[in-house]
Amino acid sequence: MNEYIDKSTQTIDLNTSRGCCMPSDGENSKKVNQLRCCKLSSFNWLEDYKNPIEDEEQLYVEVRFKNDHKDFFKQPADLLLSVGDVVAVEAVSGHDIGIVSLTGDAVMLQMKRKKVDPAKSDIKKVYRYARTADVENWLKAIEMEDKTIFKSREIAMNLGLEMKINDVEYQGDKTKAVFYYTANDRVDFRELIKKLAENFHIRIEMRQIGVRQEAAKLGGIGSCGRELCCASWISNFKSVSTNSARVQQLSLNPQKLAGQCGKLKCCLNYEVDDYADALKTFPDNRVPLKSKKGIAFYKKSDVLKQVMWYAYKSDPNNLMAIHIDQVKKLIQMNKNNKFPADLEGFAIEKEQIANADNSDIDQLSSYI
Repeated sequence: MNEYIDKSTQTIDLNTSRGCCMPSDGENSKKVNQLRCCKLSSFNWLEDYKNPIEDEEQLYVEVRFKNDHKDFFKQPADLLLSVGDVVAVEAVSGHDIGIVSLTGDAVMLQMKRKKVDPAKSDIKKVYRYARTADVENWLKAIEMEDKTIFKSREIAMNLGLEMKINDVEYQGDKTKAVFYYTANDRVDFRELIKKLAENFHIRIEMRQIGVRQEAAKLGGIGSCGRELCCASWISNFKSVSTNSARVQQLSLNPQKLAGQCGKLKCCLNYEVDDYADALKTFPDNRVPLKSKKGIAFYKKSDVLKQVMWYAYKSDPNNLMAIHIDQVKKLIQMNKNNKFPADLEGFAIEKEQIANADNSDIDQLSSYI
């Protein structure tokens, strides 16, 4: 058996991505370190570019680990790495095993984006390609993770600790394990660390995470019927506010706006910029439309169709959909003291609704 793994035929009998998607059964099911299974994969748009003044002693690579975190490492000048290589890297003590996710000049741009300064940061180095013994030890460590989670939860429950252990990640050399947990209050887990060390005979590190990170680690199916975005592809969380829902004319119902983590859904930010741009062309909805039949007030909008719905003050349940161009025309006519006979002639659609229910808005006030 060769000392190092053949890079061109790296196959692993376990889902080492340990992340979003599981490989399907079949002839390709063993090759699970392919990047389609990893939400942390990066597109190297400088892959075919060769820097003519590249400093061979300052090469860096990006290495991913358990599909929810990755880090930067120095690449030895005598080691030619490519995306997908399994490598042994420097750790605080011992070594860890990871998969190269990005190489070349794109790594420097990624470091700049994440505000990592090579001159000031203590960047660890890549030791070598992972040997067969390294990978075998790494796979055994991965197999232990599920059993370790269940046992650690049992120990925490017996100690009466108000915490939830969500995930465990073993270091590649099986000398250390990181336990990720969530808790509402501060937790004194000194006794827990002693019990865990006695049971698993490794060094223990406890790391608290938020509810969004918990949802990303545990995964699940969203209300849209697809896998949670945080578990499948989102690696950087952005703040979400109820203003995103207002801009998109969504129902202000906390139960509909909240995701499985209990926070506002990340997808509320996906289209908000398009809606904000489209709303710039809309007239002021506080201006009523006047006609000889009566005065009509704004009720709602279909932003992407550029339609505004109005209803007469005397008949609020009968809505009329008017295109924004016609709305602007009517507003200008009213400014010139011209009033059409009615607004039905400008409507492209009509709708009759029941009495309005303000319970959603009442709930939102307590949610905010």
